[in-house]
Amino acid sequence: MNFELTNEQSMIIETARQIGEKFGPDYWRAKDASKEYPFECWQAICDAGLAGAMLPEEYGGGGLGLVDLALIIEELCKAGAGATLAQMFMLNPVFGGVAISKYGSEVMKREWLPRLCSGEMTFCMALTEPDAGTNSLNLKTTARRDGNVWRINGQKIWITGVPQSQKMLVVARTTPQAEAPRKTFGISLFMIDTVRDGLSHTPIEKLGTNTLPSSSVFLDNVEARDDEVIGTVDGGWDQLLDVLNSERVVTTAGLVGAGYLGISLAVNYAKERKVFNGTAIGAYQGLQFPLAQHWAEIEAARLLNLKAASNFDNNLPFGSESNAAKLIASQAASAVIERSMQVMGGMGYAKEFHAERLWRDARLFRFAPVSEEMILNFIAMNNLGLPRSY
Repeated sequence: MNFELTNEQSMIIETARQIGEKFGPDYWRAKDASKEYPFECWQAICDAGLAGAMLPEEYGGGGLGLVDLALIIEELCKAGAGATLAQMFMLNPVFGGVAISKYGSEVMKREWLPRLCSGEMTFCMALTEPDAGTNSLNLKTTARRDGNVWRINGQKIWITGVPQSQKMLVVARTTPQAEAPRKTFGISLFMIDTVRDGLSHTPIEKLGTNTLPSSSVFLDNVEARDDEVIGTVDGGWDQLLDVLNSERVVTTAGLVGAGYLGISLAVNYAKERKVFNGTAIGAYQGLQFPLAQHWAEIEAARLLNLKAASNFDNNLPFGSESNAAKLIASQAASAVIERSMQVMGGMGYAKEFHAERLWRDARLFRFAPVSEEMILNFIAMNNLGLPRSY
């Protein structure tokens, strides 16, 4: 087992670091305050060839692996963005790129992937529903045959990046659950235009991740063509899992970067702040020990996440590693960023010191894209051999 980075990986990390520092904490604070999509940052990422790092070279990508993408995301998020930037990689290289490169038609690959890599095209995915959050098999959105087209009807909620996207990956039932031979049969994926008759969306006001809007999406008799189907009709469940599984690694990489950034903010402040007898508060073990503990947790999550990514790249099972890494990283990142606020005292509550934004953004990932409780259910069943509890 080799933990050393290749020269190519070192160069990629350095490129990501430079871009991340160019769009540092002040940039993200301003974007958060104005609730603006970070177009400039994403375009710089695309221009450097990082957005398409794990997509095929023949379609404008880098032909690299998920390990390389995780390293890129860590560095970008650590430099100032925090966890929310990882969501942009979920939307585009994962929801768009993985879905199309693995299951899209040759026409989709040829026309859309180069535009994804260049930043000309952005994506979103409409999966979650009001009554089908964690239980995706219970989704109510339907796609029915109507002559030569499909008609999609339903409601989605907490869909990220809708207004800025050109394409939406819609998950719908093409065979009613009651008529399906098994629960996972009858789900299909459609890649449709976000601007289309019958498709509307409204924003959701929320605590954090303000640079990426969340929306309720309404699908009222929305037309979809056969050439917009991703994968196979009725066989979309396994294809959806392929898309979602790589999402775990991307999420964790962002949390690792955010955790390191939170530690850095606290350490830098603690080295400079002097309250009693001219001694920096960072000299006190009451501040040192919690930060050291969280560093160890973040480092452990990082290594477990990179193992998951390596398994993915080598076509090995990676569910246990990716879920456990996400569990540790989400808890540790939230904890260390809150600890950073505590180290700063009152200034940790001030927007100019950045920690409060990082905490608001990181807190989301303790229940999204999968909750701690469902990860623990997964580990209990798959790693401990305990009976299903839900």
